Amino acid sequence: MPGHRQLPQHCARLKLHSSFCLTPLYLVRRNFDEVMAEPAQKKAKTTRTFLFSSESVNEGHPDKLCDQVSDAVLDACLREDPKSKVACETCAKDNMVMVAGEITTKAKLDYDKIVRAAVLQIGYDSYVDDLSSVDSKGLCDKTCEVLVRINKQSPDIAGGVHVGKDDMDVGAGDQGIMFGYASDETSDCMPLTHSMATRLGKTLTDVRKSGECWWLRPDGKTQVTIEYLQHADGSVEPKKIHTVVISTQHAEPLKAVRSKECAGYKGPEMTAPSMEAMNKEIEEKVIRRTLQNITLKNGQPALTLYGSHTHLHINPSGKFIIGGPQGDAGLTGRKIIIDTYGGWGAHGGGAFSGKDPTKVDRSAAYICRQMAKSVVTSGLSARCLVQLSYAIGVAKPLSLFVETYGTEKHGLDVDDITNILKVEFDCRPGAIAVSLALREPKYQETAAYCHFGREPYTKEGRKYFEWENAMDLKKYQTMKTEQVSAALKASNYLTKWVD
Repeated sequence: MPGHRQLPQHCARLKLHSSFCLTPLYLVRRNFDEVMAEPAQKKAKTTRTFLFSSESVNEGHPDKLCDQVSDAVLDACLREDPKSKVACETCAKDNMVMVAGEITTKAKLDYDKIVRAAVLQIGYDSYVDDLSSVDSKGLCDKTCEVLVRINKQSPDIAGGVHVGKDDMDVGAGDQGIMFGYASDETSDCMPLTHSMATRLGKTLTDVRKSGECWWLRPDGKTQVTIEYLQHADGSVEPKKIHTVVISTQHAEPLKAVRSKECAGYKGPEMTAPSMEAMNKEIEEKVIRRTLQNITLKNGQPALTLYGSHTHLHINPSGKFIIGGPQGDAGLTGRKIIIDTYGGWGAHGGGAFSGKDPTKVDRSAAYICRQMAKSVVTSGLSARCLVQLSYAIGVAKPLSLFVETYGTEKHGLDVDDITNILKVEFDCRPGAIAVSLALREPKYQETAAYCHFGREPYTKEGRKYFEWENAMDLKKYQTMKTEQVSAALKASNYLTKWVD
């Protein structure tokens, strides 16, 4: 119509015309919301195929090196003083490692010794200040410069968080939001893209340290793309491995010799293979071996999804000899997606390493994972995302949010599952520290190859990855909403949750 603007397409779908301005605004808004909701509702009931990618890095990546150093410092504190308050950051560049932060502890720390031990454990034992050098791995435990910039925790924070409070009343060390995620697509309830990317990196390290692929060096990255089928109920099923990318640091092809590359080696001399031969060994000893050890929910190994259809990119940029902090600077906390779910679910933004259990960035993310995994392993839903939020100095979480992507089962809805978690879990920082045994010196082990999807175990009385021990919630499968609500009212939930 002349003199009139053309209506947007979504307005046309409402069959609005030039007299729409006479319609009460609240009715226009209501009708608009109803019409715009229709496609989403229809889409949720259909299946679709999509590609999703996740990446990971090896323990020798500069950022991951920094995470491990920060957690090595944390462990040293907790070993002597379980109630240490630690916030330790690490920075690495060239042949220098610096630790900085705020630490209040009774422990006597030798920072220089802690840093060098962590660097050596990863495998960095040579540095040449020359980017054309083929002998430099990028950092040396013996010659690196160690800088320390540590002071005590702010008395303002200490007074608000823990001073004068009982263990169960200790407040959160800061405000923030934390998430946990679980999916039934694998036996450990991790997304296959991330589980595979993470374990590829771990296998690269294993075959390097065992000497099977002695010519590998510590730095490296992996990335995996998988084709998924999303079912009508919201659950997802991996159908095939679409792409695998591996970029790994290595010794000079056809020239490097094992006696020089591997300190302390006394066996027969060997020469590094060609790039082509390296890539073939990586495909056989890393990719295929890793996939054989990942179990899908149908009981089959992930190797069944791998084949001629899979695109491989192994060291696609060519040689990768210079690595570690010589190739890129490293910082604690720059691999938070790699530490969690590879882009699935959500992330609150807080890093884990170098933080004691009062820092809910870490401890609450752990309990969120346990809650999400408990829901999935108990058969209450196929996927689950859990969010918590906190205020500094306040013990009770401010909010609990649960998303099941429409996959809830047994007649339960997402509100029922939320109430179940309120009955069964206590997410106050002090309670989390007790239930997950978080005041033990065991964090350096978590700082590489993801904090989640790991096998829980006990060693020397310490419980590692305790958050991976899911709680059995199967009794709720037979309950109706009224029964769940009654269980909530009968519990002591108001002592641990804000209503």
